[in-house]
Amino acid sequence: MTLTLLIGGVLILAGLAAAIVPALPAIPLIFAGIWLIAGADRYAHVGSWGLSGIACIGVAGLAVDLLAGALGAKRQGASPLALWGTLAGTVVGLFFGLPGLLFGPFVGAVVGELLAGKSVLRSAHVAVGTWVGLLFGTLAKLVASVTMVTLFGALWWWNSGK
Repeated sequence: MTLTLLIGGVLILAGLAAAIVPALPAIPLIFAGIWLIAGADRYAHVGSWGLSGIACIGVAGLAVDLLAGALGAKRQGASPLALWGTLAGTVVGLFFGLPGLLFGPFVGAVVGELLAGKSVLRSAHVAVGTWVGLLFGTLAKLVASVTMVTLFGALWWWNSGK
């Protein structure tokens, strides 16, 4: 049980650290840690309803995080090719670490917009919208991550006296 608690705590801390980097799997790491800790306790402090609520917060945060770059580009009136470029740039960027995560969606949006026949200035404008969307997504992921951990802690504390 002690090893399970330790692994769960490490997963939660790793997830919180990853929450400030776009497109890293912070929320799944945090949920895995929460589930391990709850399971090690045989769900005495945090049961299925609590885990379901935490999971819902996580799913919402994950969805916003994954779609934010494309939504930022779309808000700037991006072409469908720029939206696909943003998504492709995000996926390709995952393989190049932090620089790839920061510049992949930007480059993807520019290339997509250029392929759609738009000007370089228009392409750059759409790419900036992509970055703003990524920042919003990262903020949403951070808020969801902290909320998940806070709710888990509150449920644990609340059910400790019973």
